[in-house]
Amino acid sequence: MSIDLRTVAITPLRNTFDHIASRFGDKPASRYQEGSYRLQAENNFHYRPTWAPHYEIFDKHRSALVMDDWYSFKDPRQFYYGTYTLNRARMQETAEGAFSFVEQRGLADTFDPEAKALALEILLPLRHVAWGSNTNNAFISAYGYGTTFTQPCLYQAMDQLGIAQYLTRLGLLVGGVGSVAVARVAWMDDPKWQGVRRLVEDMFVVEDPFELFVAQNFAFDGLLYPLVYRNFDAAIIAKGGPTISMLLRFQEDWFTETSKWVDAFMTTASTESSQNSKLVAGWVTDWVARSADALEAVADAALDQGAAALAPIRDALSERAAKCGAGQ
Repeated sequence: MSIDLRTVAITPLRNTFDHIASRFGDKPASRYQEGSYRLQAENNFHYRPTWAPHYEIFDKHRSALVMDDWYSFKDPRQFYYGTYTLNRARMQETAEGAFSFVEQRGLADTFDPEAKALALEILLPLRHVAWGSNTNNAFISAYGYGTTFTQPCLYQAMDQLGIAQYLTRLGLLVGGVGSVAVARVAWMDDPKWQGVRRLVEDMFVVEDPFELFVAQNFAFDGLLYPLVYRNFDAAIIAKGGPTISMLLRFQEDWFTETSKWVDAFMTTASTESSQNSKLVAGWVTDWVARSADALEAVADAALDQGAAALAPIRDALSERAAKCGAGQ
């Protein structure tokens, strides 16, 4: 008996889904394309929202930004659910290792008391700031238009919820249960936090999804994260060593990564038209100024040079805006 082995090539009837082929052609598509494009509900709405009857349930006119194609936005990370969760799992492993290292070796107990008190004073109220960003990005995801725009905003919302949890764990590990309660009182009553608290609450009532994107993800985070997770982190290391810095690893790496897709979206929006460029630049100017004013008191409490530390951070953010086509 003889066996004749042959290779048979089977030509697929189609290479991808119809809604992807209509945009990219009938060719093999990436998982990011299949999980991101042309998924926005567009037709057959049964009613307008009773709370905003002048809009459809999903309506691109909720934003003053005008895009010929809302799917022009593309996440340079190419995150869809699978790649996002795998990436964050790796980052979480690193963060968990740092927390375990500090806890097992009792590093929190031997940390300089003065530096510890300052770290808890500045870092723990930021739990509420991160929760505010979670709420704002969830709003953008709910009311924005086009899956490639709204999808990474939902990931941003979940990341900020994780940051709030990491800050809570830092407080419990370094300062005990009481430190979390103290931080809540400070967020509600301490004068240095009231500017930031007001800014967070002002963003809660911004109705334009892309303006809120600029306000939260570009302007406020663009000042807050370098101020706290770079400058203040370095100051705490100088005062008491790297223990606290180890527990902030996630925030540092996260901001570096997320700035890339935020800048990419700013560029896409600003270069669409001169009208968009002027609109986004106006939002940048307004919200950067308001964010800097709100953070002044926190900077004074956190750093020896105080509010002066905000100047170079603000200059760097202006350079980012200019590169994105949203500079004045």
